[in-house]
Amino acid sequence: MPISTPIINLGVVAHVDSGKTTLTEQMLYLSGAVRSAGKVDSGTAQTDWLPIERQRGISVRASSVTFQWNRVQVNLIDTPGHVDFAGEVQRSLSVLDGAILLVSAAEGIQAQTETLWKALTSLKIPTLLCVNKIDRTGVNLPEILESLREQFTPAILPLQGVTGEGSRETAVFPLSWTEGELYDNAVSLTADFDEEISALFLEDRPISQARLTQAAAEQTASARLFPLVYASAAMGTGVRELLDAAVRLLPCASGRADQPLSGVVYKIEHHKSMGKAAHVRLFSGTLQNRDPVPLRGQPPEEAEKVAQIRRIMGNRYLDMGSLSAGDIGALYGVPGLKTGDVIGDAPLLREYAMAVPMLRVRVYPQEEGELSPLVAAVRELTEEDPLLNMDWEKEERELSVSITGMIQLEVLSALLLDRFGLKASFSPPAVIYKETPTRRGTGGDHYTMPKPCWACIDLEIEPLPRGAGLVFESKVQDRQILYRYQTHIQTALPGVLKQGLYGWEVTDLKVTLIGGSHHLIHTHPLDFFTATPMAVMNTLEQTGTTLLEPVIRARFTAGEEYAGKLIGDVIAMRGSFEPPVMHKGQMTMEALLPVASSMEYPVTWGIMTGGKGVMSSSFAGYRECPLELGATAKRRGIDPRDRAKWILHARSAL
Repeated sequence: MPISTPIINLGVVAHVDSGKTTLTEQMLYLSGAVRSAGKVDSGTAQTDWLPIERQRGISVRASSVTFQWNRVQVNLIDTPGHVDFAGEVQRSLSVLDGAILLVSAAEGIQAQTETLWKALTSLKIPTLLCVNKIDRTGVNLPEILESLREQFTPAILPLQGVTGEGSRETAVFPLSWTEGELYDNAVSLTADFDEEISALFLEDRPISQARLTQAAAEQTASARLFPLVYASAAMGTGVRELLDAAVRLLPCASGRADQPLSGVVYKIEHHKSMGKAAHVRLFSGTLQNRDPVPLRGQPPEEAEKVAQIRRIMGNRYLDMGSLSAGDIGALYGVPGLKTGDVIGDAPLLREYAMAVPMLRVRVYPQEEGELSPLVAAVRELTEEDPLLNMDWEKEERELSVSITGMIQLEVLSALLLDRFGLKASFSPPAVIYKETPTRRGTGGDHYTMPKPCWACIDLEIEPLPRGAGLVFESKVQDRQILYRYQTHIQTALPGVLKQGLYGWEVTDLKVTLIGGSHHLIHTHPLDFFTATPMAVMNTLEQTGTTLLEPVIRARFTAGEEYAGKLIGDVIAMRGSFEPPVMHKGQMTMEALLPVASSMEYPVTWGIMTGGKGVMSSSFAGYRECPLELGATAKRRGIDPRDRAKWILHARSAL
């Protein structure tokens, strides 16, 4: 049974302050979902309902709303634009049928705009470009279009013209699909992938509007073509045309309600009155109240039953009773669900790392006796945002979390106070370094005493290029080490590598199982979990590890008189830079900067330029760092290199 009503799961993404939430409000108003469009500045936006969002005027959580447009059900996800909350965007991308990427006509392509573009194109998400704020004084739309084609792709198809740009009288008008600029561009961009369009073009025969829009929609769906519209969300200009283009050119959800169940949990929320909500995109099948929710890798008899299914509309909800293929909804009464869980058959999941926490802070209660409630509260917030990566050292009574920036820390503090009534303080942020093997090496461990036990592991570890992560390979046969024990080794590796020789996570390495043995009588099922940490740490002692530090790509814009001072500062921060570009008295320069030496520079830059300079940044990866310029981390828990103590700990004998 196909989807009865066409559904499109649509995300709005952009750099902060590009107008996403304002655009969402205008869509809701035009569709009749609300009586009047809310405003970010007045705290009346439907999708910015958290107190901290209304106080600061920025989105910190992805929020969904639903409305109808041209007989299509639009599930719209309004995502945060600030880089500190890119994790919310990252999780939302996995469930989208299409996206609207906003570009501010006033500021042009910004750092987070580029990051979002890379994510959308890497995941092949059909994307509609929208140049917003066309009413702003001084905007140059031809220049914006040229920069988009140069920096993003030449396959951009403008659907409109604009009159009165840069003024309150600005308006958009449709271009013709049968002649002129739009017709010529559409034919040129679709002919390479559409044989019929190509043949008609070569024969100099006319191509109908219906056939050309069909070809454009097909190429948009395959992420080869990117339609572009113009708008001023604040004035409501161009929003109707944007919605028309979205439902006409972006693909709707596929999948059938009578197919096997397949879905993914992309978001977790907690409500005081309603409890835990697991936001789910269903790709196929149907879920109803009281149905069991089968998870991939979970025995069927352990599946929990859903108590209630609701459609979330900002901070409001509507009871649905059932959720069918193509739709999104929130499941209640299933406490075991986590972000990223796959329901039923595995869908084709999209994964792209946009958010990388680069800082870590300790969390302290301001009131004595509130440490336990604070730990519980942070654990709940970590369920909602797994990138917080909460670490609770019970013996040392230390609580810490990972963050991407200082604004996230302000939001975390506000959430703890507003939701849990807890006042928390934080340590100064420490940079999160990583380690990687310095050279190829072999090692291992033979865990055969005290009996009964037997787990012998021989490993080879070698470094891989930056960004490769962890790769595991086995060259051992089942008769030497049973395959189930080899799986134990592979399963244990990520946890073991959380702390290397210097106390940081070890990454960009290949671990190869090259030898070892099990014993038919003495091997206990947990022996290989005990031996793997000792084998890995012993092997890392042979390879050595090199410290890696996080690096950001920063873009600076200011008067050209600041170029010399900026270059000197970048060099002093151990950074590298591209030659500054001068244009009409303004300087733009890009630089790669270590996070450790540049954390305070946004404040310095603002003071230096009298608040007129702009600095935007995005994560650029990790690079090698001399140990004396980096830092070591205190090891948490028992060190597997202390063999006797580790074995006692692993066997619960301490």
